[in-house]
Amino acid sequence: MKILLIDNYDSFTFNLYHYISSLKVTVDVVRNDKINSNEILKKKYNRIVISPGPGNPNQSGNCINILKTLHKELPFLGVCLGHQIIGQVFGSKIIQAKKLMHGKTSKINSKKIGILKNLPKTFEATRYHSLIIDKKTLSNQLEITAETDDGIIMGVQHKKYNIHGVQFHPESIKTRIGINILKNFINY
Repeated sequence: MKILLIDNYDSFTFNLYHYISSLKVTVDVVRNDKINSNEILKKKYNRIVISPGPGNPNQSGNCINILKTLHKELPFLGVCLGHQIIGQVFGSKIIQAKKLMHGKTSKINSKKIGILKNLPKTFEATRYHSLIIDKKTLSNQLEITAETDDGIIMGVQHKKYNIHGVQFHPESIKTRIGINILKNFINY
């Protein structure tokens, strides 16, 4: 299995790299402005992970175009900014969160579907974000897989394609089931 981890110039990318690599797969890390859809197809990746990063989806290099052009062909997992990119590409608005969540843990309520299947219904996860997918404008192509007690979307999946997003950080040590989420994505 060969996975592309698109780096959105974020310090958490290599934590994700180490977690995914521990699952006995090959992982290539490439910056978001140093790769395009044609190169991805030539390199025959099996899955794509879009990393966290600063800013908003419009500041994510080639990520939006890559997801738009390859979402029917390859499975995607978006983490934090990657999750927001998925929301925006499929028609949801990305808005400022009422409460900034930088390095804070929250209880996550899972619907136990998609990459969260066979995992606890509730779990603690670490969050580092100030933007969220607006629940009021959630695309009808996406379904919520997890949220906080106050209704903030923490996970989505595409209804037709193998595309998943998590707003929280599975690679954080305080997200104890994070490695299981990544394993589920690899095996989904």
